[in-house]
This record gives sequence, structure tokens and C-alpha cells, in this order.
Amino acid sequence: MSRHPRGIWLTALVAAATVLVSACGVTRGDDDTGLHRVRMMVPNSPGGGYDLTARTGVKIMEDRDITGRVEVFNVIGAGGTVAMARLMNERGNDDLMMMMGLGVVGSGYTNGSSARVTDATPLAKIVEEQEGILVPADSPFQTVGDLVAAWKADPSSVTIGGGSSPGGPDHLFPMQTAQAVGIDPKTVNFISYDGGGDLLTALLGKKIDAGTSGLGEYIDQIEAGQIRVLAVSGAERAPGIDAPTLTEAGVPLEFTNWRGVLAPPGISDEARAAMVAALTELHGTEEWKEALVRNGWTDAFVTGPEFEQFLVDQDQRVGSTLSELGLA
Repeated sequence: MSRHPRGIWLTALVAAATVLVSACGVTRGDDDTGLHRVRMMVPNSPGGGYDLTARTGVKIMEDRDITGRVEVFNVIGAGGTVAMARLMNERGNDDLMMMMGLGVVGSGYTNGSSARVTDATPLAKIVEEQEGILVPADSPFQTVGDLVAAWKADPSSVTIGGGSSPGGPDHLFPMQTAQAVGIDPKTVNFISYDGGGDLLTALLGKKIDAGTSGLGEYIDQIEAGQIRVLAVSGAERAPGIDAPTLTEAGVPLEFTNWRGVLAPPGISDEARAAMVAALTELHGTEEWKEALVRNGWTDAFVTGPEFEQFLVDQDQRVGSTLSELGLA
């Protein structure tokens, strides 16, 4: 593997070289100050929001020599719970990061896992993203009002799919939308898919009437006219998307998803600092700023105690919401 002795990642790591060498058992020369190996775990299938965010960030870090080559791999199962268990089992490993977000918080509760995001090493919150209500191009629902009318008339007759397990953003969003229009969320006919790729297949195959997901992973299909967006979930319209907000459409709800990066528990302070420094340098690149616009992501970069407290707050809020729904 090639080494790239440049960037904040490597500057921070110089001070930690002795610790990391002893931890990893790697001999380093004067011109080799990079990490021995860096891996990025993605807790859902290829094509999903976590996958898109991880691979976009990793490519920029590699291209800008912020890191050496980063191995990206997918660990699928139970909405991220399987990946979280693996992260916990890699305690002390200084070479692993995991992309995650709201869905991983919720899946821990709905799958009865003891692994909590607050038990891992927090690195950075990186983006927020609106959800969209998506339908196939030839759907009979022309507006979100059409969908709501059919939904209220017979909730079980409208099948909603989401690219996350119960407790994830694609599940929480339609449940809160149902509540906002006076539908008992327990009557919602919701089908969970393990990532955006599987959800896209279901949408295009008309196995579901509508899907709820982040917009970034469907830009190509939206632009090609294969999928229509009935409404977006944020406070403002999404750039480049011809769809109203829910509030504009008469549904009193705002909802935002988010994504961040964790490391295993018990890693060294030096390794944590190096990882945070690399993500901070990524955040400052023009390529990342362009990716935010291209994918409809909102910059939400925070690290340190602020991200730690954010994870605690999210864990408590999601646990409370799912308890109310009888799912935790």
C-alpha cells in the first residue's frame, strides 16, 4: 500500500507514531508516517445513503492525499445493528471508522441490541439531509395531498417502503407524517428495506406505493424521470428538486436525517485525533463542498464534546419515540 506523508491526518499522526507502531506492530521509515491501514465500514447495502456518503468522502480523502488508500466495506443486517456489534467487537482497533446516522441509533432499540452509539468513540457529525416522499413516475398520486387522501381513507391499503429498519429515519419519517395528518402510526403498512438500493428496486418494480428516503441517493433517477418527489421534509425546498415542503403542502411536519462517523471504543487518543483531523480536512475541501450541493446534503460538521452530547440526546429522543410506538 502506498503512503502519502501529507495533510493534517499525517501531521497529527507524527506525534503518535511511537504509540501506533507499537499498537499495530508496523515498522515505519522516515518517509512513512501514514496509518498502516484505514478501513471505513458501511452499515447497510451498496447504493444506500451511508454507502454514498462514505464512498464520496473516502474518494476525496484519497484523491487529496489526506489519507492513503481506505478500504470501504459493507456489513449488512438489522438496519446497522450487525455493523454496530462488529464495531464494539473491534475495541481498541485504531484502523477502523464507521459511517452511521439516525438509523443506526434506532435499529439498536428495535432489534434489542445492547450496543449503543454512545458506547463507541465519536469522531464527527458531517451532514444532515432532508427526506423525500418518492413515487414511481406513473404513480396515480400526483401530489402529496393525493397520497394523504388515499392513506386516510384506508391506511392499510397504501404500502410505504423505507430504506432503513424500524427506528431508522425512513421509518420514523412516515410514522411522524402519519401522526401529523391524523393517522394512527400503528396502522401504517410499512415495509423495511436494507438500504436505498433495495428500496429503489421496490419502487421501480412497483412493489410499494411510495417510498421515504434521503434524496441524495436518487438524484439520477429523479433527473431521469423514473421517480417523482411528492414532498420534502425540511424547512425549505431542496435545491434542484421540484417538490414542495410538507408544510407548504399542508402537512405540519419538519424532519431531518443526519450522518456521522464513529470509531471503536477504547482506541488511543492519538488515533482519535488523527481520524478527526482527517475528517476536518475533508470537510474543508472544495470537492466536499461540491458534493454537499450535488447530493442535497446540508453541512452539519461538528466534533468533540458537541458531537458526544448530540449522540446522547439523539439516543434518548429516539428511544422515547420508539417506546411510544411500542417498538422499544
